[in-house]
Amino acid sequence: MAATQVIRSEWTKIRSVASTVWTLSLAVVVTIALGMLISALSRSEFDRMGIRAQLSFDPTFISFAGMSLGQLAMIVFGVLVVSNEYSTGMIRTSLAAVPQRGTFLFSKIVVATGLALVVGFATSFAAFFLGQAMLGPHQAQISDSGVLRAVIGGGLYMTLIAMFSMGVAAMLRSPMLSLGILMPFFFLISNVLGNVDATKKIGRFLPDQAGSRIMQVVPRVDDDTPYGPWGGLGIMVLWVIAALAGGYVLLKRRDA
Repeated sequence: MAATQVIRSEWTKIRSVASTVWTLSLAVVVTIALGMLISALSRSEFDRMGIRAQLSFDPTFISFAGMSLGQLAMIVFGVLVVSNEYSTGMIRTSLAAVPQRGTFLFSKIVVATGLALVVGFATSFAAFFLGQAMLGPHQAQISDSGVLRAVIGGGLYMTLIAMFSMGVAAMLRSPMLSLGILMPFFFLISNVLGNVDATKKIGRFLPDQAGSRIMQVVPRVDDDTPYGPWGGLGIMVLWVIAALAGGYVLLKRRDA
């Protein structure tokens, strides 16, 4: 089967599954709503902040506060796109129709990534503009130095989170096992490693810690991170490549 036909088939699969639509919709709503809420709270608290906090105040990054929960939905989306066929047993039929496993996985990743990219960019730009509206006099402008980069980076970050999850799901095959590892990794382990002094230098090289750097415009006081915004995103890309490569290798070697 030609690659274009496989891509068309994968697009039909993804849009016909209600869970993918719901998870992407949830990513949009949660990211924007929480970002607006945190932005409004930050506006009311700004005058009571200490000098150090005011110097580090990053209005652009504040509007992306909802990403911490929005990425949860992107993780679920990435896992379900790949592992749904394993949980339903449809993977045997799919691989019988497309015996070229590389083509099969590549087509699935391309379609899902394209969808995640559209949703990610729409969410990032909406979260920024609505969040800035909530910040009032403390808001940033899209034309300010580094802001457009951060907003574009927000869309790329959400997309890469989904792609990383696809790679992990391709390796583990089970949706429950994949989510059981990814959720604690991003919402517990990464935060602990990134905020404890003894492990901070390790935590900053994890995919979410490094990737989120692209959304920051105002550097924190005494920030000693050894890479910049694009360097952090580059580290995240390496994690994604490793996950997808692992998924491809295991798909080639294992039986369906």
